[in-house]
Amino acid sequence: MTSTQLTDPIAPATTAEKLEVLTLPVADVDRAKAFYLSLGWRLDIDFEPLPGVRGVQFTPPGSPTSIQFGSGSTTMTEPHQGLLLVVDDIEAARDDLVSRGVDVGEIWHLEPGTGPVPGRDPERRSYFTRAVFADPDGNQWQLQEVGERLPGRVERTDPAPLAELLAETAQHHGAFEAVAAQHNWWDWYAAYLAARQDGDTPAQADTAADAYLNEAYGVIASR
Repeated sequence: MTSTQLTDPIAPATTAEKLEVLTLPVADVDRAKAFYLSLGWRLDIDFEPLPGVRGVQFTPPGSPTSIQFGSGSTTMTEPHQGLLLVVDDIEAARDDLVSRGVDVGEIWHLEPGTGPVPGRDPERRSYFTRAVFADPDGNQWQLQEVGERLPGRVERTDPAPLAELLAETAQHHGAFEAVAAQHNWWDWYAAYLAARQDGDTPAQADTAADAYLNEAYGVIASR
């Protein structure tokens, strides 16, 4: 076997290109919708942008990437294979799916030099242990247990946007602190930051953080 050396290393992309949505082929939109609802995934939208065109979108819990399926907008018919759902604890994830009525295969792991072997990897190595299930249209999902990412797999976060958001949070918390009972500032910060990262406006994040302090700690602001 030979390998080709690149004389000029390829520079990494500098423009953010985030995988947003994966489209699945389904034969019956309502059946597929019922299945993904049963998984406990978040239903983002079910709409008809044009006559005869329907789109449904779901997002797995904790995932930055969503799935879409529908009718009238794609000609795909062959189901996808090997779609990966990364989980921290594969046994807990499998048990949850089984409790929801999903037919999940037994847990197995890859043994170097041998191949697939029944059971969880005895060393709990990341990427080795999996379990498989499919939706009614044959789109195959694999649960994959990952405890620690490979070096370089996760990009470092630019701290500048976070610093800017923290400065905004501090300013808004100051207005809350002036009219509220004594409380832990980090509780309000966490609620405000979470709301802003979920897409709320600053005003909506104020309301969300105020409500959280009221519900969780009984702290009421006289705005």
